Amino acid sequence: MRRVVVIGGGAAGMMAAATAAGQGCQVDLLEKGRHCGTKINITGKGRCNVTNCCDVDGLIRNVPRNGRFLYSAFHGFTAQDTMAFFEDLGVPLKVERGDRVFPVSDRARDISGALRDLLHRRHVKVHPLRAREIQVEDGRVVGVLCQDGTTLPADGVILATGGISYPTTGSDGDGYAMARALGHTVEEPLPSLIWLRARGKDPARLEGLSLRNVAVTLLDGAKKVYSDFGEMVFTAQGVSGPVILSASAHICRKLSQKEYLLSIDLKPGLDLATLDRRLLRDFEQNINRDFINALSALLPAKIIPVVVERSGIDPRKKVNVVTREERAALCQVIKQFTLTICGAGPIEEAIVTSGGVSTRQIDPRTMESKQVPGLYFAGEIIDVDGYTGGFNLQIAWSTGYAAGMAQQKEGMEP
Repeated sequence: MRRVVVIGGGAAGMMAAATAAGQGCQVDLLEKGRHCGTKINITGKGRCNVTNCCDVDGLIRNVPRNGRFLYSAFHGFTAQDTMAFFEDLGVPLKVERGDRVFPVSDRARDISGALRDLLHRRHVKVHPLRAREIQVEDGRVVGVLCQDGTTLPADGVILATGGISYPTTGSDGDGYAMARALGHTVEEPLPSLIWLRARGKDPARLEGLSLRNVAVTLLDGAKKVYSDFGEMVFTAQGVSGPVILSASAHICRKLSQKEYLLSIDLKPGLDLATLDRRLLRDFEQNINRDFINALSALLPAKIIPVVVERSGIDPRKKVNVVTREERAALCQVIKQFTLTICGAGPIEEAIVTSGGVSTRQIDPRTMESKQVPGLYFAGEIIDVDGYTGGFNLQIAWSTGYAAGMAQQKEGMEP
């Protein structure tokens, strides 16, 4: 019987362990935390965005860093396979806006619990231990030395320790050290899917304001880096929310060298001419009011003083004497409300880690190391990361499945 040790009891590790056990392997899983699936339980604000039910090309498009590396893994275990897998485990799923998939119960613990039950049924032995070292003899994996001094023999080791975001869940970077010790290149871990820091006083003035149905564009000088449509929120030091988190995946590696311009279209459904006509109509309905008091039908109350200030129009000017040129300036502010992005939040607050073990050193079909036979990688420890919307969990499921399936030996009963 092939002996497999999985290091890390998160989404990728549990999937890898369950899959390997399903191929008839003897599987030991090392999880240094209190129990497996801790990070799963906090994903999707406790609801768990299990996957995104798009096709393989859609998955790859939503993995901006090394997405093509995942082509085989995504084909081997698709988003539809993920949905069937959890529904077969007794967790009904539902599809929400943006093809995001959640448990019908809205309970992330149903997902982690179903995986733990599967590990139990497939006789995976879970050890509440930290791995200290992956042991290699004659260039091949032979076992794992644990923190308590015991050694687990292994024909295959799957390293699925995650990144370094949310370290309280157990992702503290120890997997990177083990990979480096065996000669692997680890691309610098940086935050991804993280709030962005903005210059100036306006974010603090707007703190807590949530905007829906806005269009955002991230610019590097005149070059468009990223654009999206959806929801965002202002924080004390910058901006966050779904469209901002996805934007962060494109720039976190360069924020130490440069700044970016974030342009927010507050009314993406209206072009400049239509917006001007809308302003004229609103002004006619408020003909004797001060300018600052005539925008409540168009904009959220909290942002009005900031927009008025940026327009350069006297807030106490009567709307019936606001000029065409002033309206044009106001329209420009509404269509291009800009912030200078100068940094990102700390990696400890990031949803995922960008960086990790170089994809050049991993077989994309099996997740096996090209450096050390018998060593496999799964999940966030690999240098791939996707947008928000279920894509990062799908990376975990697909790479965990690929690594688990690679433990199958010819003639072994499933």
